[in-house]
Amino acid sequence: MTPDRRSLLALTGALLASAAGCTSDGGNGGTDDTDGIDDADPADPDGTEADGGDESEFDREAPEFPEIDPVTDPDLEIDALAEQVRANVAFSLEALAQLRTNEPDDNLFFSPYSISVALAMTYAGARGETAEEMADVLRYDLEGENLHAAFGALEAEFERRNEDGEEVETPEWMDENEDEDDLGFQLSSANAVWTEKTYPFDDDYLELLEAYYGAGEHLVDFVESPDEARREINEWVEERTNDRIEDLLPEDSIDPATRMVLTNAVYFLAAWEYEFDQAGTQPKPFASLDGTESDVQMMSQVEEFRYAELDGHQLVELPYANGETSMIVVCPAEGEFESFEESFSVDRLAIMLEEASRARVDLELPKFGIESEFSLVDTMQQLGMEQAFDGGRADFSGMLEDDGEGLFIGEIRHQSFVEVDEEGTEAAAATAVVVETDEGPERVEMTVDRPFLFYIRDRPTETPLFVGRVVDGEALETG
Repeated sequence: MTPDRRSLLALTGALLASAAGCTSDGGNGGTDDTDGIDDADPADPDGTEADGGDESEFDREAPEFPEIDPVTDPDLEIDALAEQVRANVAFSLEALAQLRTNEPDDNLFFSPYSISVALAMTYAGARGETAEEMADVLRYDLEGENLHAAFGALEAEFERRNEDGEEVETPEWMDENEDEDDLGFQLSSANAVWTEKTYPFDDDYLELLEAYYGAGEHLVDFVESPDEARREINEWVEERTNDRIEDLLPEDSIDPATRMVLTNAVYFLAAWEYEFDQAGTQPKPFASLDGTESDVQMMSQVEEFRYAELDGHQLVELPYANGETSMIVVCPAEGEFESFEESFSVDRLAIMLEEASRARVDLELPKFGIESEFSLVDTMQQLGMEQAFDGGRADFSGMLEDDGEGLFIGEIRHQSFVEVDEEGTEAAAATAVVVETDEGPERVEMTVDRPFLFYIRDRPTETPLFVGRVVDGEALETG
């Protein structure tokens, strides 16, 4: 399938973009700033056990989610594509469930789309059990070229969102020093592949990345100048996220054993269709997950939105000015946040979205900003993707000429930013997959946090010039 045959999709189902604390008619019900998580327990698909076993409005068959308009490309079946988009949502919830286990009381924000795209480009070179594990964890339901065509179609559709956004007026809240032709809506996704200039990567693999992901190849010198390559990659990311994502790859994340880095960068800027009046923003109490209360800047407005309430759990859809993008805010019933999280699934989201109808909503929503930065290696391993990180078992032979071996994923870095206020939302994220070879020196860790010996030598003659021992930490002095 050639790039000019990519399909344009029209996704009418709203995907979770973010969530925030809210209040219900019952009082100052509090939540933290995370949204839903993984699918319901297979033994309890409706989540009734987590809700105490009572009959629930969720105890019914979920509607089709998402709905996708027909596409012109006969090679990409609509039903299969819809299932893949649904699977992408499922991966989003599962990744959130795993990430929250590390710091369950902290706010969290990330881009599952950025992660999925970066790893889909990596998956294109995986073979055997390595590919099977990646497909299972990342919920890649489509196979082969159809999968990459689906992601390519999404990229093309998001570009259309951006083109339509040109009709949106520049909001007053944008910096008056900005160019007059800046958009009130921007959505961009960019991909790139950075390869060691001396390494024999397969041309067919690189052509696939260019065809479906627009990932142009950048030749760099990882072997002799790894830090220079790292800075070049970081600068590319910063430029494509309006400088919101800086130093995606920290120092020492790239070394002479690195052979490839695959990157995705997503940037989003949008004004609300219905702005909040800044004069109405006031300090109000917000109850955190642990029960403590603190004052937050609470925005408020009364407007007609799509709204649903099932079993006391509330959902509201806040449209952006371009008319095709929105934020879904889900506020579980007071005191039920954790049980709701445990049972939240794609089906439950689909049911709530189906139930949503126009209502005049008296809405209070906190202004908030979240920045997250983490490695995804442990997260992906805990979800079941293990071989890809094992230099002895990983199979990425599809990346190389002559079925070469020895490549594995050494690191996955993700960084994200979101800011929500009265006028709109700005968000950015980037993901970098670092592919290394086991041909280089072994990477080990050494932490000198106990007594040690040292000496200073003249290397050519092996003459010890100074010798010492350190056994008393309190007595150490640093200039």
